[in-house]
Formats: sequence, C-alpha cells, structure tokens
Amino acid sequence: MKGMPILVGEMVVLRPIAARDADGMWDMCHDAEGNRLTGTVVEFTREQIESWCATVAERAGRADWAMTHHSDEYLGEIVLNMIDEHSRSANLRLALRPGQRGRGFGGEAITLVLDYAFAPAPEGLGLHRISLDVLSINPRARALYGSLGFVEEGRHREAHRDGEHWCDVIDMAILADEWRSARAEA
Repeated sequence: MKGMPILVGEMVVLRPIAARDADGMWDMCHDAEGNRLTGTVVEFTREQIESWCATVAERAGRADWAMTHHSDEYLGEIVLNMIDEHSRSANLRLALRPGQRGRGFGGEAITLVLDYAFAPAPEGLGLHRISLDVLSINPRARALYGSLGFVEEGRHREAHRDGEHWCDVIDMAILADEWRSARAEA
C-alpha cells in the first residue's frame, strides 16, 4: 500500500518492507518452528522472496511492515491484509525471525499497528474491525492476542495438520471501540 507510515515504538520501528529485507525474510521463511506455529506450509525460493520484498509495498489492499530494531535490524514482519474499505476491516498477520519470539517485539508492533489502523483518516486507516487466526498449538500467541483485547469468535476444529496430528484454528478479532477502551484503561 503506497504511503504507509513509519511507526516508531520504544523497542521496534515498523517501516514498509523493502528489497533490503530479503535476507531477514529468507531466514524467517526457513525457520521450522516459526512455520509450524504460524501454519506456514508453502516453501519459497530465494527469487520469490527477493521479488516479494522489492514489490509488496506497492500492492493494493494490504500494508506490510518490516519490524526492525532502531538500528534497522530485521526482526520480522507485521501485515494488515485483506483490507476492505467498504466494511472497514482487515486481517492481521505477524511473523518473527528465529530468536526474536518472546522478547516483547510482537506485542509492541501489534499495538503500533492497531493504533494506526483504528485512527480516523487521514492519520490512520479508520478501520472498524481487525481479525486474525491462530493455531491451538501456539498458546503464547493466543495469550498475547487476548492480552491486547482480541476476542475468540470461533474455532475450526482439527482444521490444520501439524505433522501427524491435527490442531484447531481459532478465529479472533478486535473492534475499534474495544481497542480504544483498552487503551484508555492502560
């Protein structure tokens, strides 16, 4: 999405993904544990990742940020995709490089994105609802989303294959008013 802002927090800076992020994204996309926890089963070639990083900032209907340290070290990505201007809704997706999970980066990045997404235009996107799905094998992510105000809306029982086992896919969402109330209480 053209014109995406740079969002700055205490620990992370979110900026549009660029060609220079290909090495970090390559590491992230080849992290077996990260792929398992996010349900990623597609394997990407180096050329696909380089092309994606070089062009994704120009794609309509989505906002893809590189999550970085203030030093610009690539930590992962956070994405609003399936942006629906009519329904004022979007889907949220987050992935971190190996060794970056559990350090608070994801929570801060989500907070920055929700503040921007729910802010009225032109300061933000003026969205009403943001949804996501999380696998039942990823309780840490589910707890993080819940702590930020996402509410479980449904469960697709045994909808994802995890090796030789099945796990549930849990639908969660947060509304703009819920986010504003949570922020006011904090």
